[in-house]
Amino acid sequence: MNTEEMGQAARMPAAIMKGAGHIELGHLPKPVPAPGELLIRVQACSVCGSDLHYWHEGRIGTVALAGDFTPGHEFAGEVTGGTGAPYGLPDGTLVAVDPAQPCGDCFWCHEGNHHLCPNMTFVGAPPHAGGMAEYISVPASTVHCVPAGFTPAQAALLEPLGVALHALDLARLRPGTNVAVLGAGPIGLYVLMLAQISGALQVSVIEPLAYRREVALKLGAAAVYSDTGAYLAAVQDTPTRGADVVIEATTSPDGPRHATRAARIGGKVILIGIPAGDEFSLTASEVRRKGLTIKLSRRMGNVYPRAIQLVARGLVDVEAIVTHTLPLAQVRQAFELLAEYRENVIKVVLEP
Repeated sequence: MNTEEMGQAARMPAAIMKGAGHIELGHLPKPVPAPGELLIRVQACSVCGSDLHYWHEGRIGTVALAGDFTPGHEFAGEVTGGTGAPYGLPDGTLVAVDPAQPCGDCFWCHEGNHHLCPNMTFVGAPPHAGGMAEYISVPASTVHCVPAGFTPAQAALLEPLGVALHALDLARLRPGTNVAVLGAGPIGLYVLMLAQISGALQVSVIEPLAYRREVALKLGAAAVYSDTGAYLAAVQDTPTRGADVVIEATTSPDGPRHATRAARIGGKVILIGIPAGDEFSLTASEVRRKGLTIKLSRRMGNVYPRAIQLVARGLVDVEAIVTHTLPLAQVRQAFELLAEYRENVIKVVLEP
């Protein structure tokens, strides 16, 4: 192998985001795992709504793009390069990867709230390169083996399923609960699926896009509505005149306000969505007079083992929301599809 061939062998294809509205396929140096890390050949990486915030705004809150960046935190792949041997993981083992790497030393980590660690490294959030690449190296502690028969897409989608599962944990659903879900994107649809197996009496979905309302109905929603006003009109003559639990999973700054409107007096509201512009407002008199319990969901707790079992036992079909599977070379098309809601898109999985 000559010098030029060696240089090419040490590089890999990767998605490179250069700023808001600008992503392309490029080539980066193949990662060299540090001690305690595994080298993963990425088999599937899905595009998340938070990835789209970087596409639209170049930032999420105070975390902003600064130079070239490879996104992707919903990914899975095969252990390679012999790096799994010390952990009993032979090459070719399919693993899901938790992108969150808490410090383990702070007050919140010691409290058991690792997902709230302020010192966290999060793969796929600037400046930490993510899984939209042929290879990535990750700490062995973040790897989760999946059962035989799992597809790479199933393993990658455990991450957004985990986000929905954490929100349901915060809601503490009781049998017979009436639930309303705002937003029938990937997280909202996973919330719908999970709520149905968590004791909800019925789950209603509020979603402005007709094709997503149709998907929600196919996945078991008791009723769908185009907006909060239509939902409230439908429940006006019921005893509670609102949902016991409302779970908001939109990107709209108005989403939280609509969620509190949809909740009954004394109800709960769980906010998952990241609003465009990083701000939202609530009507103080409404939330106060209703005596609402409002919780904001941050990523997820230690839910991967449960998420794996839910998929393995067929209780949740994580691939039911996948509408497009594209090669990594079409990463720009993937972002454009999602940003413009084209071709009835819900979830795009990239295959490096």
